[in-house]
Amino acid sequence: MSDELQKKIFSRNLNKYINSSGKKQNEIAADINVIPQTLNSWCTGQAMPRIGKIQLLADYFGINKSDLLEDKDDSNEDDYYLNDDARDMAQFLYDNPDYKVLFDASRKVKKEDIEFVKQMLDRFNRE
Repeated sequence: MSDELQKKIFSRNLNKYINSSGKKQNEIAADINVIPQTLNSWCTGQAMPRIGKIQLLADYFGINKSDLLEDKDDSNEDDYYLNDDARDMAQFLYDNPDYKVLFDASRKVKKEDIEFVKQMLDRFNRE
């Protein structure tokens, strides 16, 4: 398996457990003693943690390391957004409370549509 594919799988699985925990990335980063940017790089698939941190995350969520590392066939919940870019933008918006109103959007939404609505909200917030 390529490094990029492994990062993508890990990122998807990590985000699933973060979302189901109801905690913010900053809280989890503090709890496991990493800087928030490091955790975010794992969540976005830019980097992969070492095995010790993977075990720490597994222990934190009460799961097995394999739950973070393996490509499970949970397509019903993991693939809510059909477009990878839209999913990444939606995750960003979900993690930022000012944009949570956008989560009534359709699963077929495109990244550009989400970005457009985000820009509109930013304009409203400045006024």
